[in-house]
Amino acid sequence: MLEADKAFAGSVPENYDRYMVPLIFEPYAADLARRVALLSPAAILEIAAGTGAVTRALAPALSSDAIYVVTDLSRPMLDHAASRQPADSRIQWLRADALALPFEDASFDVVCCQFGAMFFPDRVAGHREARRVLKPGGHFLFSVWDRIEENVFADDVTKALAQMFPDDPPRFMARTPHGYHDTALIRSDVEAAGFSRVTIETKAEQSRAPSPRFAALAYCQGTPVRDEIEARAGNLEAATDRAEAALADRHGHGAIAAKIQAHVIVASA
Repeated sequence: MLEADKAFAGSVPENYDRYMVPLIFEPYAADLARRVALLSPAAILEIAAGTGAVTRALAPALSSDAIYVVTDLSRPMLDHAASRQPADSRIQWLRADALALPFEDASFDVVCCQFGAMFFPDRVAGHREARRVLKPGGHFLFSVWDRIEENVFADDVTKALAQMFPDDPPRFMARTPHGYHDTALIRSDVEAAGFSRVTIETKAEQSRAPSPRFAALAYCQGTPVRDEIEARAGNLEAATDRAEAALADRHGHGAIAAKIQAHVIVASA
């Protein structure tokens, strides 16, 4: 992963929340929130919360006396998440590095993380930090995207941009969001971090967009792909148009839908 892959700043948080969250994150946020709520935790830590898709789904399902600490490394993403959340005295917002969590050992019943582990510079270290802050018998729940070929819109956009920039194609989507998909490696990393019981479920969903333009805006302007395009002296609107055309050619010009797929991991301390 490149350092630039962690840059969710400028207009990216707003566009990410407006386009990417409904396009691909909401179905998995609802699923992860359901899994966490079934554990009836009293103290919950969310890592790499982004713009708060899981937070919005999970908070209403928690008990009235729960403690819910929501963290992200990116201050702009965290601030946007907080701005979307109704006032809730149970929630604490904190900028924090997943590899150096500012909490005492055995502080939480559940640690959850939706689509953040792919960004950890050292994934075993990140999982080990989750293990450290969990109480005995606690649970670590996280999700990662499957390989890009199983996530159709992301693959379509990546291929379209490769045609536009053949000498130096933007590869953020394949390199980072879809770069931690090997379930054998994931299991090995989680076990190396000290978890003894690990289950991995591969879960397919449908990504739906009201138009090809919506999906093109999501990927080209709501992720660090935007920075890759601009770093290549590319016209952002022209690149978005190219992605839109590729999506329309394959999926049609009205509302479109295609497969997305992710792995959901549950590990017990």
